[in-house]
Amino acid sequence: MSEITAEMIERGRGADPKTATQRRQRIATVRQARERLTTSDTGHRGCDLELLRAYAAMRISSAVSATALISMVALLSFYWIESVAVVVWTVLACSSLILCYGMAKRLNALEDTQTNVVHWRTKFVVCELVHGVAWAAMALLLLRVDDPNAKTFVMAMLLLAGAFNAMVTATIPTAVYAAIVPISVAIIASLRFNDLAGASLALLALVCAAQVFFFKLARRFHQISLEGLFFRADKNDLIAELEQAKANSDEARRRAEEANFAKSRFLATMSHELRTPLNAILGFSEVLKGELFGTHQVAAYKDYSNDIHVSGQHLLTLINEILDLSRIEAGRYELKEESLSLADVVEDCMRLLAIRAQKRDIKVVETMEQELPRIWADERAVRQVTLNLLTNAIKFTPQGGQVTVKVGWTSAGGQYLSIRDNGPGIPENEIALVMSSFGRGALAQKNADEGAGLGLPIVKGLIDLHGGSFILKSKVRSGTEAVVVFPPERVMNILPKLDPGGERHAMVKERRPAA
Repeated sequence: MSEITAEMIERGRGADPKTATQRRQRIATVRQARERLTTSDTGHRGCDLELLRAYAAMRISSAVSATALISMVALLSFYWIESVAVVVWTVLACSSLILCYGMAKRLNALEDTQTNVVHWRTKFVVCELVHGVAWAAMALLLLRVDDPNAKTFVMAMLLLAGAFNAMVTATIPTAVYAAIVPISVAIIASLRFNDLAGASLALLALVCAAQVFFFKLARRFHQISLEGLFFRADKNDLIAELEQAKANSDEARRRAEEANFAKSRFLATMSHELRTPLNAILGFSEVLKGELFGTHQVAAYKDYSNDIHVSGQHLLTLINEILDLSRIEAGRYELKEESLSLADVVEDCMRLLAIRAQKRDIKVVETMEQELPRIWADERAVRQVTLNLLTNAIKFTPQGGQVTVKVGWTSAGGQYLSIRDNGPGIPENEIALVMSSFGRGALAQKNADEGAGLGLPIVKGLIDLHGGSFILKSKVRSGTEAVVVFPPERVMNILPKLDPGGERHAMVKERRPAA
């Protein structure tokens, strides 16, 4: 498992395509080198062995047909040849066929590791040569007859025998030559007879051309078989690589699950260990800040206690955000759904952040559609989503800027919340960064704004749990708009009430900073 890296686990896949291609090339090179060291004359012992076994299977399966062909030729030959010669030839032909059949059976009984490819190929070539000589002997016997019909029968017999043997021995080119060359020699021998008629010469030429065609056809069959074996070998390599990649993926997933479990256990433990002293820090710092037991003799102590209290609250908020994000990612965040008004929740959040906006002289404009029905959602989650988006908008809006908040209907019948600012905006290449956990844009880092980069990931996670969508649109020097959409099935009354004129009224209110 040394090939698995953190980057591979983060990408959720194995090695990149370039590395995979290089590994396949190395595997192919090693396989070729290994095969060249074996007893194969072509350098691919596995393919040569498969071709031998294909020949053996073809010879075994065609034994009945070959026997029937020999019997048919023997019976028809009784018309021109003496019975003793026909019987002798039949025994010779059947013996050569039995020899080929027996050698094929012996090959199938051997294991691959016990098979010498060159040795067995030579055996098969010799057997096919003997079988071809048997057919050539019958041709010579018939060519001695003066009857022109006998010569025509010879040509037809040789044509049929050549086609049959070429098909059976196609996977071993040398065996094809051994089976057909004796028949071709017998055909050439017939040219010595001067009493061949014109039709017989034409038939002889046709048979000769057919023999050449059988050679070419057998060669083509051999190439096709060889290519098929190579393709199958490559397919097996790819399957093996896919299985190895799957094993790597399973191992990476197992390690990720273990890491996630360890993270959850660590956060559950640390949340208790951190919150217990934090509560004490917040409580005692609030006592010191409020001077409940008397005025401090040194005024700086009050400022210090206030700083301690603010820092403790920030740390507690950060811990809560980390725990919330961890529960969302682990799928353990349980929604406590109830009926609520999205507009009311947004207005409450705006009141909480009104003082912060006034300190920066930021104008907050809200646009709420009237008589929006209630939605079925988790109020705490909706409130957290709204506070996170409003806080970001106020934080990154320059002094004297404007934040626009809209709540209304979507075209599909859902409800949406839109918060737009006229701040510096986010570069397009940084949107994916700020949407990731602990991701902070260049502007936030430059201004050293507080925050751990968890606000937007938490918003997206909570909205996803509600079945909605979160869209972040931004353009440099034009501001940023965050849109939260709740699906129509969350709306308790999908169709809003319409006034007699058929128009929906929007209530627009403007909050200006205090004078």
